[in-house]
Amino acid sequence: MAFAFDTTVFWDTFPMLMRGLKLTVEITIGGLVFGFLFGSAAGLMKLSRNFFTRKIAGVYVEAIRGTPMLVQAMFLYYGVPMAIGMRIPPMTAGIIIIAVNSGAYIAEIVRGAVQSINKGQVEAGRSIGLTSAQTMRYIVWPQALKRMIPPLGNQFIISLKDTSLLMVIGVGELMRTGQEITSVNFRAFEVYLAVACVYLVMTLSIAYAMRRIEKKLNTSRR
Repeated sequence: MAFAFDTTVFWDTFPMLMRGLKLTVEITIGGLVFGFLFGSAAGLMKLSRNFFTRKIAGVYVEAIRGTPMLVQAMFLYYGVPMAIGMRIPPMTAGIIIIAVNSGAYIAEIVRGAVQSINKGQVEAGRSIGLTSAQTMRYIVWPQALKRMIPPLGNQFIISLKDTSLLMVIGVGELMRTGQEITSVNFRAFEVYLAVACVYLVMTLSIAYAMRRIEKKLNTSRR
């Protein structure tokens, strides 16, 4: 029997996807907030003069970047509870996974942005009596933060899409919601097309916002 696209199913799917969309946004934002903290700490640790501090940050970054996020999710949700004897709620596990995973990539963004600041400015800060911490806080970090915005925007989009992998641990995000709808109406084409459209709208909106912010920063810098 020939396939017939059902526009009614397609449009009726969007309201039902909003519940999953809400969880997707919450997990993405929560994960990236903690991911930025983890990544900033790891990125600065990689710039430390202490050998062991650099190695600890390096092991974290390479271990996370070198393993699939799907494996990390399964390990945290199914493996870790067996070791500690305590179950982790799916929502909490999802935020932790996004935070730890994005933090490894943000660490490299932070490291690169800080290293891109002219060393002459650091020397100038030290010459007027600022400590290393003060130089970082008042001179290096504000400039580095502006340079981080474009790659951080890209990481936001990547982490948003990566939340779809959390369906394997039972998180009711956007993709899982679409799967549940499909299991009821068996209209996979229309439902997953609607899911794809929602992701596309979100990623394009983020990309547009990042371009506006970057343009504004470039204008203020000139």
